[in-house]
Amino acid sequence: MPTENPPGSAYSECAGFIEDELNRIGLDCSVIEAPSTLKLDRKHSGESGRTFRCSILSYYGTGKRTLYFHGHYDVVPASSEDQFRPRIIGDKLVGRGSSDMKGGLAAMIYAVKAVKECGIKLDGRIGLTIVPDEETGGLQGSKHLADIGLLGKDGIGMLTPEPTSGVVWNANRGAISLRVDVKGKAAHVGAHYEGINAFEQMLTVAEALRELKEEISSRKTSFRIEPEAARSSILMMGGQCEGGTVFNVVPGTCSFTVDRRINPEEDLGIEKRTLLTLFDELRNSGIDLEANIFQEGESAGCSDSGPLAEALAGSVEDVVGKHPAFAMCPGLLEIRFYIRKGVPAFAYGPGLLSVSHGPDEFVRIRDVYDCAAIYALAAARLLSKN
Repeated sequence: MPTENPPGSAYSECAGFIEDELNRIGLDCSVIEAPSTLKLDRKHSGESGRTFRCSILSYYGTGKRTLYFHGHYDVVPASSEDQFRPRIIGDKLVGRGSSDMKGGLAAMIYAVKAVKECGIKLDGRIGLTIVPDEETGGLQGSKHLADIGLLGKDGIGMLTPEPTSGVVWNANRGAISLRVDVKGKAAHVGAHYEGINAFEQMLTVAEALRELKEEISSRKTSFRIEPEAARSSILMMGGQCEGGTVFNVVPGTCSFTVDRRINPEEDLGIEKRTLLTLFDELRNSGIDLEANIFQEGESAGCSDSGPLAEALAGSVEDVVGKHPAFAMCPGLLEIRFYIRKGVPAFAYGPGLLSVSHGPDEFVRIRDVYDCAAIYALAAARLLSKN
């Protein structure tokens, strides 16, 4: 199912399929639709031309103490329709989303099925939370559930099967992603004095950001991440940039992106204000610019010890024969929504980060089975009655 995000294709079809499968294995579920005004063409959204952003909640067991298995069904856009033709090559399932994270989604669902079929008596319950929109920040998925009080309710822990390449992610970086538009005045090169060169103005903006970057890069996280250079906080400029119209005209506009990735020790609000204050100072100096934030998310981190961490690590060791390392994810993770509520949260999944989002994305089939076993064992360790 081509659940590409953006724009949010085939969401209703996929959510309906998941709901049917949960019902088939004996699990009741609730479908929560987020408000959305996003319009799609009929090819992607059905006759209505509207995309439905549905989250699915399901529980197994009784009582308030809840261990959440959390996953998302959206995927990054494919480079060709062929990426949505799943195929098995050797020991691998190949296709868009197999690693990030529909393989993991299958593993966590069937982990609950395994616990159910084994008749394990739980002191509490397992909650399945399945959301859209993770790839674009979770606004109408996890954030919507958090806003209405349904995310992580009564949670004692959360696991999400992101493609962690065999490690456990117990922290993630936050993000402030924005586009800077610098405005000048176009003029023919022969009358350049009548124009205002937006490119030259942009260089002034970029130099101010470069000076800020030097200070930011000196900050190191205490969470484990390799190599050593990856411990630095991040400010990257120019992921996208454009400007001007033709070689012999003073450029009247110039724009570029800024991607600020913050370590768990840093505060999103403070770092956002630092950037916006810098842009205000540049405006006051006479530069006409706009800075529009299109993505933001908090950093988060939790201890690599405690009941859930021990249950997960012990289960990984039982299944694959090796105690996992704990590390920080270099990008955003939905563990942040749970950690913000005081719920310990970890990412561990069957996929490989190195192939996720790529043209030849795959997941090893054995790893999907292993992940299901690991999640089932972790739930039994944490919730089973003595």
